[in-house]
Amino acid sequence: MNILLIGSGGREHALAWALSRSPLLSRLVCAPGNAGISELAECVSLDTGDQPTVIAYCRDQKIDFVVIGPEGPLVAGLGDALSAAGIRYFGPSKAAARLEGSKGFTKDLCRDFGIPTGAYGRFHDKAAAKAYLAGVTGRVVVKADGLAAGKGVIIPETTAEAEAAIDACFDGAFGAAGAEVVIEAFLDGEEASFFALSDGAEVVALATAQDHKRVGDGDTGLNTGGMGAYSPAPVMTPAMVDRTMSEIIRPTIAAMAKRGTPFKGVLFAGLMIGSEGPKLIEFNTRFGDPETQVLMLRLETDLLAALLAAADGTLSGLKLGWSADVALSVVMAANGYPGAYAKGTEIRGLAEAAQCEGVQIFHAGTALENGKVIATGGRVLNISARGRTVAEAQTRAYAAIDRIDWPGGFCRRDIGWRAVGRS
Repeated sequence: MNILLIGSGGREHALAWALSRSPLLSRLVCAPGNAGISELAECVSLDTGDQPTVIAYCRDQKIDFVVIGPEGPLVAGLGDALSAAGIRYFGPSKAAARLEGSKGFTKDLCRDFGIPTGAYGRFHDKAAAKAYLAGVTGRVVVKADGLAAGKGVIIPETTAEAEAAIDACFDGAFGAAGAEVVIEAFLDGEEASFFALSDGAEVVALATAQDHKRVGDGDTGLNTGGMGAYSPAPVMTPAMVDRTMSEIIRPTIAAMAKRGTPFKGVLFAGLMIGSEGPKLIEFNTRFGDPETQVLMLRLETDLLAALLAAADGTLSGLKLGWSADVALSVVMAANGYPGAYAKGTEIRGLAEAAQCEGVQIFHAGTALENGKVIATGGRVLNISARGRTVAEAQTRAYAAIDRIDWPGGFCRRDIGWRAVGRS
């Protein structure tokens, strides 16, 4: 099969790495890709926001199946355009992608169908939002309703900070994403990431993971798109997985079908595991980043076959195999991230780092210029490793990082700390 993979980040590099192993694959093309993906696929310069151009490319190149990585094209309805053109694809429709594209939409769905989540309010202006805030006891989280590249979530420490976050949203700090604001109760517990494939009716659980959102060691500093992850997440016991499927995932898939917008693709639930069990923080309607990197390292089943089953409505009976090993990934980011950061700095030592036992390096924001690997984004590399334990995978990942020569970048040095503390 000829496959087109849409995207350019670490998630897409991990997906390309897994797809390249499929016996069903004839040709793998990625648009636009990155320096690491170019070693596995043909990278093409294609405006993925221009749906007619993508369709024309698929027809011209005889693409059999499109895998859409990022949330932007999904929320914009690329899947609908492909479907109308008779081109098979993996991912939700525009209507189903609202589960990620609008946090308020998802909160309303949870309310209407009894899916456990935090109390909340939705607002279109500052005055109403601040009036609601004044009546809330306890901590809150302020969120821009739309897509904000993982940065539209503010966890204020004080009422003054919460009011400032509301101002920032409505004053355009997150662009159109902040035109509506969701204020929700702060949930106590331990965060976890849960993934499931759906074909619109059937649901198959994938592996669990735990992300590290804060930029600094000890979970300090600003929220980011993710500074590292590991899989499996110890907090997600078999009993907790069962509860998540029965209380959150299956009811959501049933609700979307009942509303006439069946969800096909991968549903990524950001969870808070507390004393009352799992509660939904938010949904993403695509594979996570950096969680995909650790999931793909552990997946032993043909990824392409699984994605095709979800797209074609044939998930029933699908069995996925997972390595018993732990996988851990550390994000190397450009200095200054998640704020302003420099682009164009050179990264050396990647070949030496890749020689470390159990290590796989996924590129996120890189390009090749005159044979040199150059940083082009905020999150730039995912140094990933497998091991028999979290501690072993962690040791291997950081040993590889210590071989990388990149003064323009940094990383957290404690990825996996919760799981290591349990052992």
